[in-house]
Amino acid sequence: MQELLARIVSHSSGWIELRFQERSTKQIVIRNGILEESSSKRIQGIGVRALVDGVFGFASTTDLTERSILRTMAAARDAARTSSSAKKHRIKELARATMGVGTFPVATSDPLDEHSLEEKLALVTKIDERIRGGASTIVSSYSSYAEIQDEKIIVTSDGAHAHVFVSIPEFRVMAVAEMNADQCFGQKANSVAGGWSDLFSQLSPEEMADYAVRIAVEQLTAPHPHGELSTVVLDPGLVGVLSHEAIGHTVEADVVLGGAITADKMNQKVASELVTMVDSGASEHSPFAVGTIPVDDEGVVTHKTTLIQDGVLRSYLHNRETAAHFGVEPTGNARAFEYSDAPIIRMRNTYIEPGNASFEDLIAGIDDGYYMCGLGFGGQADSNAEFMLGVHEARRIRKGKIGELVRGATISGNAFDVLRSVDAVGNAFHWGLGAGTCGKSQPAKVDAGGPYLRCKATIGGRQ
Repeated sequence: MQELLARIVSHSSGWIELRFQERSTKQIVIRNGILEESSSKRIQGIGVRALVDGVFGFASTTDLTERSILRTMAAARDAARTSSSAKKHRIKELARATMGVGTFPVATSDPLDEHSLEEKLALVTKIDERIRGGASTIVSSYSSYAEIQDEKIIVTSDGAHAHVFVSIPEFRVMAVAEMNADQCFGQKANSVAGGWSDLFSQLSPEEMADYAVRIAVEQLTAPHPHGELSTVVLDPGLVGVLSHEAIGHTVEADVVLGGAITADKMNQKVASELVTMVDSGASEHSPFAVGTIPVDDEGVVTHKTTLIQDGVLRSYLHNRETAAHFGVEPTGNARAFEYSDAPIIRMRNTYIEPGNASFEDLIAGIDDGYYMCGLGFGGQADSNAEFMLGVHEARRIRKGKIGELVRGATISGNAFDVLRSVDAVGNAFHWGLGAGTCGKSQPAKVDAGGPYLRCKATIGGRQ
């Protein structure tokens, strides 16, 4: 296939991009001891983009013959010509970039295909049973395994010739506890870019199940927090959510051009000088980040992009079109979920750099506040960086000690105001947003994380 695409591109006129993708997926879901799903799927096709008179056209096909690919190229060019009359702005040029050449394999010693569907089903079944037997108050259980394996070939008329392999497994559990008609839930999920053993390198599936049970049961007797502006310590999971949802989307260049709050803030201070925020195609600081990609779906080699340096906004996230518009280098953030999707600007692995403070020092500095862990149900953020997020596990901090659990907590505010309030940054680092997908007209597998952060935010609760 790679040779065929290269030959077709070498004989084509104008700018052209061919992207072959073969994707296989598996999904196993057990709820309350009942198998709800055990499925395997496979898709295969080619997406074609053509640039004609300053306008992109896109078409795709599942027919992998040379004749069909040529027809699809013609359709993409026709689509560009047809839409040109409706375009107010034309692409004058695509920014030059280092294009990916070569083969990029999955970095794992334990491939998913070396573990049978029966083995995966047995694990999901065992963990669901463990959740149901975890406590007498557990009334509902959920356990699931999913995987995505991709093979991509990206060839462009200006130099990309990349063969990329992706492997992303995911494991998820949830427990629901009930007392006096009151229900509470606990959950845990993990996903990695890697293999089977990599998925459980931080927590075993049994530890994930036990955590979900414990949080569900504890919340039944936990009080609600009071709504107030408070000093908080955010765990790496929530730091990742904040970085991705409330900040990251506001620095995607297409969102910036649409009027995001960051449009006039380049080279201005937007956060505490303790804060440096990065988006990277590599898994920095810790392995297996789900958004790891060696080249993006335009064939551009990815690299580390510093968005905020010591509190100052330094970069947006770009594809080749927006990079040319802003007069900068592409950052390798053009991504497409499937062959039938055209690439758009998406994050990869977004995080805040670790600092120097120990976790104990972060907590010890708080007389009255909250320790907040993980994303709960519900949440939203907008292009003005205003956000509200449900918190899965929130605990009071009193006189430098972590205390009792509170239930139903939310955290809200303007993300840049929260980052301006940061007065301590932890020295530990974890990824925490690999499970699930990010949505922006099409899904994307991304990750986000960071250190523990001490800052101020508005806590939602009950008076």
